[in-house]
Amino acid sequence: MLGAYGDWAAQQIEAPGRLSFRQPMFTDVNSWRPVARARYQELLSGPAPTPTPAVIVEHEREFDGLKIEHLKWQLPYGPPTEAVLLKPAKAKGKLPGIVGLHDHGGNKYFGLRKITRTSADPHPVMLRHQTQYYSGMAWANELARRGYAVLVHDTFLFGSRRIRLGDVPAIIRNNNVEVNPESEEEIARYNQFAGAHESLVAKSLTCAGLSWPGVFVNDDRRALDYLASRPDVDATRLGCAGLSGGGLRTVMLTGADERIRCAVCVGMMSTWRDYLLNKCYTHTWMCYLPGLATELDYPEVLGLNVPNPVLVLNNRQDSLFTLPEMERADRILADVYRKAGAADRYKGSFYDGPHKFDSDMQKEAFGWFDRWLAA
Repeated sequence: MLGAYGDWAAQQIEAPGRLSFRQPMFTDVNSWRPVARARYQELLSGPAPTPTPAVIVEHEREFDGLKIEHLKWQLPYGPPTEAVLLKPAKAKGKLPGIVGLHDHGGNKYFGLRKITRTSADPHPVMLRHQTQYYSGMAWANELARRGYAVLVHDTFLFGSRRIRLGDVPAIIRNNNVEVNPESEEEIARYNQFAGAHESLVAKSLTCAGLSWPGVFVNDDRRALDYLASRPDVDATRLGCAGLSGGGLRTVMLTGADERIRCAVCVGMMSTWRDYLLNKCYTHTWMCYLPGLATELDYPEVLGLNVPNPVLVLNNRQDSLFTLPEMERADRILADVYRKAGAADRYKGSFYDGPHKFDSDMQKEAFGWFDRWLAA
């Protein structure tokens, strides 16, 4: 990615990083974790934490064996957040809770609808999306059906939280306007705008002393606050999962919040070296957190929650990463968990195929949650 400067840049990343648990000086995981997590949270450069948002239940319905609550809350910045809570229609008592983290997919017009289904006639763009990445299934629904309360919300810049064209100068939006927002033509135009707009978002956040991961982690932690506060959720049994951009959010949220007791990262595991030398052109600006690479490698952010269980699902032919670096990330996480005396609480699996979270992968992910959260 940097031509003649690549090897020099890669040498700036010491291996292991200064705060890596793999460093010989760290022997007690309980002493190391608070120090490493505090530094990670400092580098996140997110907005100041706010109280659990006041949530409005807009309406409820039953669909396909699930009770579905359509929710809305207002954070101190941006448009209101829309969310859905899914659980078995006949559920009683406190359920384990999962924050379902939607993907990026080059599609910012949609958020939570990518991994949920709340009616018999979803948007055709979402039907194609779920067919391409999820074996035609809304995985949040499938997980809820197994006895979980699954909260799925739009995060920063997606779905209800997206930047509206009318709120930016005409020169930035190429004079586009929203007339029929749900039409496939306008959705495509919006996503083209949003993709080109990412670099401006990253520049502007930097000027405000913020980082993109810092903002979406704050969005996701506020959703976790709400999930933990519900009387029908067991706040001691919380997890999160997601594919791609949702896998990134799984890594970052799990690293930041000790309430995540079990995590499944799908299709989003490699190393900073892989991003630097090989694959940064395939990834969103959402990934990058200045200063972190010298402290912790990317997989070690997920490892900040050791000894809580972590499952990583990879695809061998995933064009977003190189296979040798996916395998190196797997070894890094295995080493962290082994050193912490929790080798059985980490698993990395490799599947054939491209970037996806298909039915076989979902089966393993749901089994992982059943093992560690449902019991």
